[in-house]
Amino acid sequence: MSILLIVIHVVVCIALIMIVLLQTGKGADMGAAFGGGSSQTLFGSTGASTFLSKATTVAAIVFMLTSLTLAYMSGDKVSQSVVTDVQAPLEAPSQAETTGDDAAGDESKSE
Repeated sequence: MSILLIVIHVVVCIALIMIVLLQTGKGADMGAAFGGGSSQTLFGSTGASTFLSKATTVAAIVFMLTSLTLAYMSGDKVSQSVVTDVQAPLEAPSQAETTGDDAAGDESKSE
C-alpha cells in the first residue's frame, strides 16, 4: 500500500512541477498596466480559469492528500532507538599488561 502511495506521490509531484512551469506568469501582462493594453485594472483581468489552473488545483490537492497519508502511515511504526543499541565500550588494557610493558622498557633503558 505504501509503495503505491509513494509512486502516486512522485508522479503527482512531477506533474505539478510540469503544470506550473507550463503556465504563464501573473506578471505577463504588466505592459497593460502602463497603458499598453485594453485592461482597466492594475494587473489585468484574470479571466476564466484555464485547464492548466484547474489541473494545478487538482494536482495540489492530490499531492497534499498523499503527503498527509504517507506522514500518518510513517508515524504508526514503532522503531528502536539508536541509543539503546550502543555496545559496551572497549575494555582498557589490564594493569598487568601495562606494568609488564613499562617494566620491560625500563630494563632495556638501564642496560
